[in-house]
Amino acid sequence: MSQVKMAANSAHVTGEEQMMEYFKQQSLLLKEKSMLHASVREEKKLLIENAKLKKDIDDLKKRLHDTQRKKSVKLHQERVLTSTIASKTKLLQDITPSSSQTAPSSTRSTGPRSDTTHTHPEGRWRRERRGSAVLKGSDSLGGLMREQRTDVSRLNLRVGRIVTVRKHPDSASLYIQEVEIGEPAPRTVVSELTNHTPPEEMMGSLVVLLCNVRAMKVRGVQSQARLIFAVNQEKINPLAPPTGAQPGDRVTFQNYPGEPEKELNPKHRIWERLLPDLCTDVKGVATYKGVAFEVRGKGLCRAPGINNGTIK
Repeated sequence: MSQVKMAANSAHVTGEEQMMEYFKQQSLLLKEKSMLHASVREEKKLLIENAKLKKDIDDLKKRLHDTQRKKSVKLHQERVLTSTIASKTKLLQDITPSSSQTAPSSTRSTGPRSDTTHTHPEGRWRRERRGSAVLKGSDSLGGLMREQRTDVSRLNLRVGRIVTVRKHPDSASLYIQEVEIGEPAPRTVVSELTNHTPPEEMMGSLVVLLCNVRAMKVRGVQSQARLIFAVNQEKINPLAPPTGAQPGDRVTFQNYPGEPEKELNPKHRIWERLLPDLCTDVKGVATYKGVAFEVRGKGLCRAPGINNGTIK
């Protein structure tokens, strides 16, 4: 009887040990599983962070490349300008009369001289001619320096308000508009918008004008400015200044300071040379080389409904 009891006790102890061992194994499995899940989560987190870091690095590389390209272009322009100024300066020095050239003219008289300050008419004429040559050289140098600066700072872009609109009597595709730009009298502008914008939509609206173009006749009507508009494959719309803008406000560009020319010379074709770099971005903002058309302190100029369009 005692042996049976001892055997039962032994079997009971063995069962408890097996249960304890089983629980230990399950506990270890749960810990390993938890560590595995944590490792997977950490790995996913690291992958996301790595992707973000890679994107940031790519963006920084692109910005660095753009900055280096702009610096290279600017350095090249400065070198060209410096070389041009040096050559023109040398030309001016060659034109300017030297003391060795002027000395003989003072002793050229064959008779007695009653006044040492008297100047022979021929010498005076030569000096005046040399002086005019120097002035002409200076003007050409100044013109060359202005020519190097072919950017939007040379354009006189102004905000205008359309006060009247009527159809051109000799053309079904042209409007004649009177536009207020802060001057004593409105300017007359001829534009080709009759097939795109009804006159009632244009009345009283704010627009952007190129004001330093030379006035020209369009089908017998004198046009005194150019209306700026954006275009894509579907439609044409005039550029819209910011809401708070007033007639006469100037449209400027942050990276291109400077005063506009009084009048653009048609022979230099400044407007035509700038056109390839004028466009609207993905949000419809008018830009020049990525820099927005801006009325300082009031906002940006846009082309409603024309994204990634061209400007004309």
